[in-house]
Amino acid sequence: MHKILLIEDDPNLGFILNENLELQGFKVKLCVDGEEGLTAYHRDHFDLCLVDVMLPKKDGFTLAREIRNANRDIPIIFLTAKSLKDDRIEGFKIGGDDYITKPFSMEELVLRIQAVLKRTKPAAEHKGKNIFAIGKYRFDYEQQNLQSSGKLQKLTSKESELLKLLCLHLNDTLERELALKLVWGEDSYFNGRSMDVFISKLRKYLQEDKAIEILNVHGKGFKLIVK
Repeated sequence: MHKILLIEDDPNLGFILNENLELQGFKVKLCVDGEEGLTAYHRDHFDLCLVDVMLPKKDGFTLAREIRNANRDIPIIFLTAKSLKDDRIEGFKIGGDDYITKPFSMEELVLRIQAVLKRTKPAAEHKGKNIFAIGKYRFDYEQQNLQSSGKLQKLTSKESELLKLLCLHLNDTLERELALKLVWGEDSYFNGRSMDVFISKLRKYLQEDKAIEILNVHGKGFKLIVK
């Protein structure tokens, strides 16, 4: 059972979210301001944080920064009545995993939560894994190199980060947005073009093994396949 930390100062909405999320099988801890939320976070283990942006005592962005400083992996979804682009960018810069604007349906919220938990689970499970077998290649993430048949290819930091994410999502889709936020820190047009260049480089490094492909998944991201 996944445990959610919910920080929402509207008592009616907080009650509704709490009740409905528990009906969906989640365990929920409800807090009504940022300071209470931070205290609860440090006292217990949570699988995901739902954070309202406009909170008393400590606003949602400040709270999220403090949570992210303590744990860079825990998923954070922002809840807000605002839909301004600057707020969305700020949320993603802090390290938020998603951003949902009020009013929203419970069905949409649950689907967003499930999607975030699904895409962040592989990285959490394999956080300590740094050596990967990719076809006939051996990828050493810490040493930033790719070896095959006595050949050694040195990788840049971003090449290593991106290849590790692809390995952690082997035969599954690595979402563009997730890769951009984790490797480049921001999902922007220019970073997206940069990532495409790095994907091309990785394809070139792996081209000697015809069983390996890095596919473009239209509208979603990339998929590393080893046949």
